[in-house]
Amino acid sequence: MRVLVGEGGQEGGVGGGRFVQRKHSQKLRARRPFLREGTVSRTGGGTGFIGTALTQLLKARGHEVTLVSRKPGAGRITWDELATSGLPRCDAAVNLAGENILNPLRRWNEAFQKEVLSSRLETTQMLARAIAKAPQSPQVWVLVTGVAYYQPSLTAEYDEDSPGGDFDFFSNLVTKWEAAARLPGDSTRQVVVRSGVVLGRGGGAIGHMLLPFRLGLGGPIGSGHQFFPWIHVRDLAGILAHALEASHVQGVLNGVSPASSTTNAEFARALGAALGRPALIPLPSTVVQAVFGRERAVMLLEGQKVVPRRTLAAGYQYSFPELAAALKEVIA
Repeated sequence: MRVLVGEGGQEGGVGGGRFVQRKHSQKLRARRPFLREGTVSRTGGGTGFIGTALTQLLKARGHEVTLVSRKPGAGRITWDELATSGLPRCDAAVNLAGENILNPLRRWNEAFQKEVLSSRLETTQMLARAIAKAPQSPQVWVLVTGVAYYQPSLTAEYDEDSPGGDFDFFSNLVTKWEAAARLPGDSTRQVVVRSGVVLGRGGGAIGHMLLPFRLGLGGPIGSGHQFFPWIHVRDLAGILAHALEASHVQGVLNGVSPASSTTNAEFARALGAALGRPALIPLPSTVVQAVFGRERAVMLLEGQKVVPRRTLAAGYQYSFPELAAALKEVIA
């Protein structure tokens, strides 16, 4: 399978991607899929972090990956080349692009909100247009969005069929993002993976948490009662690979762990236990709101209980279904 992976730059532009090919019989070589992917931020882990895990997994399965990048180079095509020449012949495309919303160095103002929107919508629209115009459509097109689609609640439980996407900036963002990826007709199988908080070595949410927790200064955020939908980076990459390779998979999948009842306080205790440190010092809501702004702080102070019902029904088998094992691997 050939896979093309595209990345969106931190400044709100568009950046890199990778190209993957499965080494098989001559018959299969004639149909090499492409997979696209994008980055949330060059500095905040996000998609570069997820993209690395996905690329490693695809290569381990015999695929070959090519970047779509702002800079030309070996094993790459540029976004300008994509816009000028169109989509290379491919079987699959994945997009993970977007500016890091929880960048504490950026003020939550109108300018940053526009960057958050454009970094997701413009990249996705560019890829979707290229797919729609391709002489031979890819077999599958996968987009990664987020569980911010579902309204925060201390009682509700959400699966892939639950309503949402219309109650605040972030839920509306997911709605627009997914709409931007929608293709006419049914010649290309379409999949949306709504990801939770991604845990893994060398990036993601854990990278910002380890130091205070190692110093014994960690603890829950706000009340700690809010649900904490999480997933290990290997499982998110695994769900993406499963969506690409399994022809029966389509529609929305929740990219979260089956341990859907985890709260923020339980996560803090589990991380402290994995590090052998106490996790008793809460981060007050007022501090979170002061750093991130009231609207953006909701993403940390409130949460959703999200169940991966369709993901499990589609046949994906989790490597890290439980939090303790996932954290043990992350900090090992």
